[in-house]
Amino acid sequence: MAEGDNKSTNLYAQETAQLEEQLQGWGEVILAGDQVLRWEKPWFPAAVIGATTLLFMLIYYLDPSVLTGVSCAVMILCLADYLVPTLAPRVFGSNKWTTEQQQRFHEICGNLVKSQHSVGGWWKRLFTLKEEKPKMYFLSVISSLLVVAWIGQQVHNLFLTYLIVSFLLLLPGLNQHGIITKYMGMAKREINKLLKQKEKKNE
Repeated sequence: MAEGDNKSTNLYAQETAQLEEQLQGWGEVILAGDQVLRWEKPWFPAAVIGATTLLFMLIYYLDPSVLTGVSCAVMILCLADYLVPTLAPRVFGSNKWTTEQQQRFHEICGNLVKSQHSVGGWWKRLFTLKEEKPKMYFLSVISSLLVVAWIGQQVHNLFLTYLIVSFLLLLPGLNQHGIITKYMGMAKREINKLLKQKEKKNE
């Protein structure tokens, strides 16, 4: 068991080091983005929502085709991949890179690796469920897809994408400030109250 844990830890460390090396040119930008997403200043959430809203309003106004939208997105990514490593040291100043920043960059890369493994783990669990309990797998997948299809039919595609992107961008800040934990706790308490009331009625 301990041997397996050591292998897993070594694998995480190796993958984190590789990711750090790959993203080294993006270090300053990633740290700046991390500060914004974790709401280190009180106006950052408003800035995130404002920028997201502006982007989606632009997409709505231009109304590009799917092919044009994908081409433009990939082109922006290619330009960023070429320009950011070159311009970032000049804008942020590579001589200002401190031990604390390096440590935070290491933590971010570690979290990205853990998230990747977590997604892979869920994917493996889904296939394990398919092999062990095919009926449950079929019912859960079909019902989930039906709910998603119904939501997609009720809400406009672009607006739904806007809501999803906004939530994902706000998620790190919500988690950092304990808002998700707070409301999850409140929801659990309310569910427990309802369950207790039902038990009392049954008695």
